[in-house]
Amino acid sequence: MLDYFVVGLGLAGMSFVEELEKNGKSFVVYENYSQKSSRVAGGLYNPVILKRFTAAWKALEQVENAFSFYKNIEKKLNISILIEVPVLRRFNAVEEQNTWFEAADKPILTDLLSTELIPNKNQALDIPYQYGKVKNTGRIDTEKLLTSYINYLKDKDSILNESFNYDSLVIQKDYVEYKGQRARNIIFTEGYGVVNNTFFNYLPIHGNKGEYIIIKCDKLKLSEAVKSSVFIIPLGNDYYKVGATYNNKDKTSAITDEAKKELQEKLERFLRAEYTVEDQVAGIRPTTKDRKPMVGSHPEHQNIHILNGLGSRGILIGPYVAKKLYDYIEYQKPLDGEINISRFKNLR
Repeated sequence: MLDYFVVGLGLAGMSFVEELEKNGKSFVVYENYSQKSSRVAGGLYNPVILKRFTAAWKALEQVENAFSFYKNIEKKLNISILIEVPVLRRFNAVEEQNTWFEAADKPILTDLLSTELIPNKNQALDIPYQYGKVKNTGRIDTEKLLTSYINYLKDKDSILNESFNYDSLVIQKDYVEYKGQRARNIIFTEGYGVVNNTFFNYLPIHGNKGEYIIIKCDKLKLSEAVKSSVFIIPLGNDYYKVGATYNNKDKTSAITDEAKKELQEKLERFLRAEYTVEDQVAGIRPTTKDRKPMVGSHPEHQNIHILNGLGSRGILIGPYVAKKLYDYIEYQKPLDGEINISRFKNLR
């Protein structure tokens, strides 16, 4: 008998598998590669919501945990995925500068927002009101991370390339059985694919489509991530990821001309250099109305669990909530009510 079945291997699934590996648990992963949001994400880890200058949920704890988490994966897989990238917020007016300084005085943001105004010296960018700098930021190469992790699991014969058939899961009091294999627990980490999950499709996880364009701009020479109406994220060799869009109506992962046009229009409000669009990617983020992840056990079956709803901040949130769920299952440590799916019990 295995300890765990894990269904899905985006950032949520990978984070939970890391907990299992760290604690010597046996498992098998089922992955059908239908969900792309983790792979196409911008990859930035940024503890601040830059539209309102507020700290993200549990920002400080997540930053401290995530840095060591990804460093350990780099060492384990012998890859380089963690890039320290400063994040600069473009100010649109003096009033925004003042709001930034007011926010930086708040205890929770003191360690996250720099009070030094940074002048723009890049002639390819129109930045008349300077920048504010966010501390404790960087970028994870999520495509490389997940590809390397899947290859690692393949070498261990711990991952199967197949869609999970919910009707084939046999539930017993002390274990679950699937196609002749038993495990003490099963974790669903499917992202937006949860809408097809007969155990958890009652949860209000909404699909929010995000699209990015990849541009090449020889004159930009940017080493920082710049946030204005869109993010410009340096990828190296004069390539940049620009995004993202937010569309809660289109539930397909196909790229669209409308998103490309929107991103280019926003980019050209402050980019003053010629560029070419080299690629475009799209994925459906698993978002929640209260912006909190969904973690916990099925109300009727205590060996069936979920880790989902990471939204656009999966890089930081994933390792944090994966540990919370593991401790909840293995050591009966209570889950924070803000993330426990029991907050939606009235929807069943």
